[in-house]
Amino acid sequence: MTVMTAVAEGREGDHALAAGIAEARLLGTDLVVVNLRLSALDRSGLPEDLKITLVERSGPGDRDPVDAVLDEIDARSGVDRLIIGIRRRSPVGKALLGSVSQRLLLQSPVPVLAVKPPAPSERPGAGSPG
Repeated sequence: MTVMTAVAEGREGDHALAAGIAEARLLGTDLVVVNLRLSALDRSGLPEDLKITLVERSGPGDRDPVDAVLDEIDARSGVDRLIIGIRRRSPVGKALLGSVSQRLLLQSPVPVLAVKPPAPSERPGAGSPG
């Protein structure tokens, strides 16, 4: 059993990584992190008590991000779950097709856990006092 996390740019990617770490710990399994960012993933925040395999892409010309994730799922036996970060979208944004997260939700051969970071007003300590 293995958990895979696709880490995209921004807060969504950070939140997906944190959820992937939590899920791997919960299930007592390994974590495969597919970095979809255009820069190397900072390993300093990764826990040392968890077996993590990091898959880096070589830049924007290195495959479509969805193909990169699906290829990694196919190449590794035992991937039981894919975790992705999603962003809040407007009603118009929801009507547009083609986002990486939407394509992964529809094309993944394994169950997908989609997580979204809390809105600024939902974060602890945010909002108006009192």
